[in-house]
Amino acid sequence: MTERRLDEVDQRILDHLVRDARTSNRRIAEVLGVTEGTVRARIRRMEEEGQIRITAITNIRKLVNPALAFIRIEVERGSYSRAVAEALARDPQIGFVAIMVGRFDILAITMVQSAEQLSAFLHANVYAIEGVRHAECSLGARFVKHDYRISRIVSCSTARERQNA
Repeated sequence: MTERRLDEVDQRILDHLVRDARTSNRRIAEVLGVTEGTVRARIRRMEEEGQIRITAITNIRKLVNPALAFIRIEVERGSYSRAVAEALARDPQIGFVAIMVGRFDILAITMVQSAEQLSAFLHANVYAIEGVRHAECSLGARFVKHDYRISRIVSCSTARERQNA
């Protein structure tokens, strides 16, 4: 299947959904000057093609003691980068994983409630992965700006933490 690019109408629909995913197709159609069926069909196509996913996100400002943990990882050899990154990506508590260029090989981001929880997570989940040489962490202590579009990073782990509390 050829990957389809988003055209101007798709992008304008997404602009409305990003601000409020509950905006009705009728309202979006009115603003864009297209039919409601056009909006509905385009949203369905973008979902089916994996270009978008409409989901609920956590409002990080409503959580008790939230802290984003930025975990920078050094691997034993460059050949381990892919395998370590894939292992991290399978962990449901981690919401972001990237292979990096620079001092560290991998960056992973998760949400924790305390330094103790982060320490336990590192020892049980990160250092247990073959090929991890070193991990260095930073905690986001005070949120100056939080763009809700990246909230998927924190929504899974925080919901799980509340269930386990």
